[in-house]
Amino acid sequence: MTAKVIDGKAFAANVRAQVAEHVARLKAEHGLTPGLAVVLVGEDPASKVYVKNKHASTIEVGMASFEHRLPAETSEAELLALIDKLNADPSVHGILVQLPLPGHLNSELVINRIDPAKDVDGFHISNVGLLGTGQKSMVPCTPLGCLMMLRDHHGKLAGLNAVVVGRSNIVGKPMAQLLLGDSCTVTIAHSRTKDLAEVCKRADILVAAVGRPEMITGDMVKPGATVIDVGINRIERDGKGKLVGDVHYDSAAAVAGAITPVPGGVGPMTIACLLANTLTACCRANGLAEPEGLTA
Repeated sequence: MTAKVIDGKAFAANVRAQVAEHVARLKAEHGLTPGLAVVLVGEDPASKVYVKNKHASTIEVGMASFEHRLPAETSEAELLALIDKLNADPSVHGILVQLPLPGHLNSELVINRIDPAKDVDGFHISNVGLLGTGQKSMVPCTPLGCLMMLRDHHGKLAGLNAVVVGRSNIVGKPMAQLLLGDSCTVTIAHSRTKDLAEVCKRADILVAAVGRPEMITGDMVKPGATVIDVGINRIERDGKGKLVGDVHYDSAAAVAGAITPVPGGVGPMTIACLLANTLTACCRANGLAEPEGLTA
């Protein structure tokens, strides 16, 4: 068996096109332009690249992009004051504070200062609680992207056995909640799970989000299963740097029914879903119908 490759790059392009279509309709019919504010504190190189890509994608779909680049020595009071200002700005529908923050800043305090309705990362404790109790919330972008791809591949997910390897607040836990919401039977596993291979082999849907390069191998995959690889790890191989996932791709692809590659799988969906969340937040703020197919 050779697995079908789930092309996240193409899927994300389609999501962005849908978002752009909705944005154009909002402008034409309601005079509304969804706005995304991104706050970057400091000079972290990876964060600067992420923010640049988010800005370009936001402009591409016709949204307003508000960038706030602050020096690394910015005080907590100054950052919280900026968030308060963005919370009160009706032209801003989504707020994202790029992580990680410099060490002197309290990330939890900062994230929970964002208006939950504008928390397009889905990290605010209120959104975490709403998701956990099956209520309408802002959903973290990476798990939302995974869910979209799974729905597209399988149609209905009800009754399928799903195993999520990883228990982070950003991916593992919300991914499990989303799969429960679609009536999967869900197991959360992690690096300390006993008989991890046997647990994984029961999965119709296997989501790897543990942060260990190539930890999930082909002999841990049920024949025909769908494998979603959230991991992105830089390793040295043959004297060169290489990006790999949490799944050993070649061995898993020989067994699975479908699999996401790294790179080009889950990664492109994260920014696409950030744009979708900003669109959703704009619609909710103005009492308009949410875009179909772009929410959980």
